[in-house]
Amino acid sequence: MLKVRWARVEDATGVAEVHVDAWRSAYPGLIDQTVLDGLDVDRRTTMWASFITRSLQGLPPEGYDEPAHRLLVAEDDERILGWVTFGPGRDEGESHRGEIAGLYAHPSVWSHGVGHALISRVDGELREAGYPDAYLWVLAGNARAIRFYETHGWIADGGEKYGDAGGATALHELRHVRELP
Repeated sequence: MLKVRWARVEDATGVAEVHVDAWRSAYPGLIDQTVLDGLDVDRRTTMWASFITRSLQGLPPEGYDEPAHRLLVAEDDERILGWVTFGPGRDEGESHRGEIAGLYAHPSVWSHGVGHALISRVDGELREAGYPDAYLWVLAGNARAIRFYETHGWIADGGEKYGDAGGATALHELRHVRELP
């Protein structure tokens, strides 16, 4: 049975596996293939263990000067199937809004309700934290993710940015927003 809960440090490997497999499945043609081929579960596990530890302490990721975010995981039979990071907006002037910084499901469970369970829970968490609305960034060209977010009430508001993430450079991202129910 699918369960959404707060992440624990021992979830780091499962979170890393979802992260690597989801990027490799979702981003060919959108992110340089050498970056996708170079993704490493062990390095991501170390990163996620640190993120979770610091998140539980209310601290931002190591080396970052930004608001602390939290991490929820979706699991079934103790297997991590997806995760979502969220908290105050990290972009300049956006700390009054909630932000979903990342939401990924393992490709083997795409279209099986994992993303829906995560986004439904995070909507509630952000609302309970006092945010009237929230935003997220989605990689331009990621039609599957855009459809998913739009199905869940998120709309593109014309915001765009170019940045780097996970070793990839010059990523073109589109902002989607939503009032929290």
